[in-house]
Amino acid sequence: MKNLLLTLVLGLLATAAYATQPAPHSPNRLLVKLHEGASIPSVQGVKSWKRLFEQVYMVTTTNLEGAYTKLQNDGNVVYVERDYYGRRDKMDVTISDVQGPGVAKENKGQPFNDPYLSKQWALTNSETFGMSVLRAFQSRTSAPKQEIVVAVVDTGIDITHQDLPVWKNLKEIPNNGIDDDNNGYIDDVYGINVLVRDSQGRATMDNRDTHSHGTHVSCSIGALQNNGIGVAGVASKVKVMGVRTVPNDGDELDTDVVEAFIYAAKNGARVINGSFGKAHNEGGMAVSDAIDYIGKNYNTLVVVAAGNDSDDIDRTPTYPASYANDNLLVVAATTSSGGLAYFSNYGAVGVDVAAPGNNIYSCLPGNRYGNMSGTSMASPNTAGVAAEVLSFYPELTANELREILIRSVAKVGSFSGRMVSGGRVDLQRALAEAGHALGQ
Repeated sequence: MKNLLLTLVLGLLATAAYATQPAPHSPNRLLVKLHEGASIPSVQGVKSWKRLFEQVYMVTTTNLEGAYTKLQNDGNVVYVERDYYGRRDKMDVTISDVQGPGVAKENKGQPFNDPYLSKQWALTNSETFGMSVLRAFQSRTSAPKQEIVVAVVDTGIDITHQDLPVWKNLKEIPNNGIDDDNNGYIDDVYGINVLVRDSQGRATMDNRDTHSHGTHVSCSIGALQNNGIGVAGVASKVKVMGVRTVPNDGDELDTDVVEAFIYAAKNGARVINGSFGKAHNEGGMAVSDAIDYIGKNYNTLVVVAAGNDSDDIDRTPTYPASYANDNLLVVAATTSSGGLAYFSNYGAVGVDVAAPGNNIYSCLPGNRYGNMSGTSMASPNTAGVAAEVLSFYPELTANELREILIRSVAKVGSFSGRMVSGGRVDLQRALAEAGHALGQ
């Protein structure tokens, strides 16, 4: 369980935040949690209550501050939160070395023929500061037991990319305007877009990536291996679910994040990657409650980026990384020379592991490929390791998987005191640790 001190510090910071002017937030949406068994209050100016999970609702209103005050004083209400934005411009990325699909070639001594494998230093072995993905595949003596769904809560994904194994909702009939599987969403064949809603406030289905960030993240997790095209992902038996949640300017809302996490878990995601973050929280607990809920009810691990401000997040929290959920894994970024990336956040309590995040080669929309850097890239590398371990050991709980990834790192001396594990994620070690933990 994460350090109680972190929870107490965050509580004090949240209390202090309330004394200041609220950070930017939606002008017409609130997050409200009701007591168990409580009725929905009647509040003037409230247009709708959309249940997100358990007793947590997205409330739409024409009088935000009036409704906020009224609900704060209502005995049916556990908490009411403004729907805070993230922070603009954080999704700006530098893309370099852009290429087309490439030509299949023999990579001597390597398990994959993907033409850009030589650019993927993150897959190399621990001695060369990678995650020992290549070694794990070379020493494999059995096949994965189960296909794992990984949700990418991001700017969307390119569902037509030839190197990306895209999740498909087989219970939904495309383009018939009907919620065939009764999951609350119409035509969600490849995921949803919570940024665009219909007249009834429901998320829509066009989750295409118009940025590049979400597609890049997705292929790091699970680009098709050994198909003679592009790059190889970390996980071999995986489908990637795209949940468009983060606008191209990076200014995501808490309600959208909550709905994205719940949708992903309910539709089969055992791992969720969240390569986004915000500097303020104002005491809000709805996102943390959602993470806790999907861990307990759907056994879902949430892997998130530590952030790119070169800060100690134990002193300067960032969210969702600074929540204290037991099924939340927080990832810092490393470079190809083995050290912590200059931009990466860290934290002896708040950051769990590190992973390659600098000059990471992966997919771009339109069957292209290129480099990006950030803890946004370290997080999906770790999510890929998590998915690969789960594919061999699907009986692991989310909490057990998190602890295995922390215990099995390749230790780095300079990381001691800067993160919980003091090391870099390592697939080969994680597989061995999982087998040992389960007595196999």
